[in-house]
Amino acid sequence: MKSNLSHVLVLMGAILAFAPIIAVDHLLDAYVRHREKAIAQQYVEDVGSHINASITDGVAALRGVIANSPSLCTPTFVANAQAAIESAINLKQVLVENFDGVQYCDAYGRTVSYSPLSQPLPVPGLTETLSVVKLGDMTMPALRVTQTFGDTRRISAFMPLLGQSEAALAATMRDAGMMRVTLTNGLSIVSIGDVAGFDRRVANSDYISAQGYAGQFPIRVELSVPFAMVRAKYADLDFAFTIIACIASGAFLLASLNYARRSRVPAFDLERAIERSEIKPYYQPVINLRTGELVGCEVLCRWEKRNGQVIPPGAFIDYAEVTGLAIPMTVSLMEQVRNDLSELCRTLPDLKISINLFEGHFRDVGIVEDVQAIFGQSPISFRQLVFEITERRPLNNSMATTSVISGLHALGARLAMDDAGTGHSNLAYLATLGVDVIKIDRIFVDMIKPGTTQVPVLDGLIAMARDLDCEVVAEGVETEEQAVYLRSRGVLHAQGYIFAPALKVGAFKELALALHATAPGPAHIAGTAAAA
Repeated sequence: MKSNLSHVLVLMGAILAFAPIIAVDHLLDAYVRHREKAIAQQYVEDVGSHINASITDGVAALRGVIANSPSLCTPTFVANAQAAIESAINLKQVLVENFDGVQYCDAYGRTVSYSPLSQPLPVPGLTETLSVVKLGDMTMPALRVTQTFGDTRRISAFMPLLGQSEAALAATMRDAGMMRVTLTNGLSIVSIGDVAGFDRRVANSDYISAQGYAGQFPIRVELSVPFAMVRAKYADLDFAFTIIACIASGAFLLASLNYARRSRVPAFDLERAIERSEIKPYYQPVINLRTGELVGCEVLCRWEKRNGQVIPPGAFIDYAEVTGLAIPMTVSLMEQVRNDLSELCRTLPDLKISINLFEGHFRDVGIVEDVQAIFGQSPISFRQLVFEITERRPLNNSMATTSVISGLHALGARLAMDDAGTGHSNLAYLATLGVDVIKIDRIFVDMIKPGTTQVPVLDGLIAMARDLDCEVVAEGVETEEQAVYLRSRGVLHAQGYIFAPALKVGAFKELALALHATAPGPAHIAGTAAAA
């Protein structure tokens, strides 16, 4: 391994020493991609933030008008509506009508001309609905936030989707670039620039793309521009980079030779293992404690080297996170999961598959695109996927984190908080991150001993999960006493060695199909898993 790495470093040094232009192109391309991707992502997040703020202001204004008006369509109501419009930057109109569209009054005493462009969509956490309309003579589509009032009336607030006209936005787009705003169900709201060119792109077309969401609202923003267009802006740097490369190439060659003699690079081993698909998924069953049925599995991993050596995840997971290799490793695992379990998921459409994500995934919304690309056309539906937040490092409460969580939820997947109550799994996150499942760490399950009647910390976690309306999964269940105690506290799902260890795909599918065919009780499950 060390010898092979030395050869690679020598070759890299030789290329830099004798072909600096190749190095310049590679480095500058990487720099342009990184910088332009960041610019595109920031632009998308700014647009998403503007839409999110506009809708949030509209909801607040609508609620204020309703709260401050004893009844509808009175002078007080009209005055409150006008005051709300004057104080809100984007609010254009407030309208009262019945469910047949008959208008009763508005803020200015005139008929409001609008036509729906979408069906009303519910918004998680809000009583209002959201729809897209064409309002009057406005060229920019408008958003309509609607609240029902009694059994016969509804009150709506209207605000433009964006503060600029489509023509003004188009003037800011690069040649052949495009921006598109859609509902998460795929309905296009606004398309600016060369959208048709982007949709017609061939498989090897190179684009700088970014995607984001308008907070909790079901609106997605996409931006894309051909890489060649943005690369052309950096032509002036080619000459400077060439000079620097020529000077640095000799030093790099000497340094790489010295480094190859005295060092090993663990990342190289792991990166090559990922490329060779040596990081294999193992599947630990999740069992219903009441019925004994198989309800899902957690995807764990092992490093199976070609020499037959199997390395447990504790030896390389932390390193993969630090080096950023956790992201391609997760993509490789998801692709293998799709290939391994597609037919099984067709047979067991309610089977849940839990996949671990790391802190680095929540700094780049590309993980949402990876999930769409890998599982979008497979028999494994998005609703069968559960993504576990593994917080070996604390998550930042950033727009990117919110976009990743919103994007995964928009697909229909669920999120689980792994190792709840330990490490960086700050319980304060649970109420803000939109977690659907809480996984209780084995250190709390281990507190259950023979004869135990009460475990206050564990009972508190279970009660908290129940108050947050989250599903609970207990990890590390190893004894019958633990299973019985958890079941008595209302915990339905568990995983652990009492049922089965993490299994290779063949053993797991055999176990799953056997349980599906025979529907055994908990005692028989342990025996079947042991035989597998």
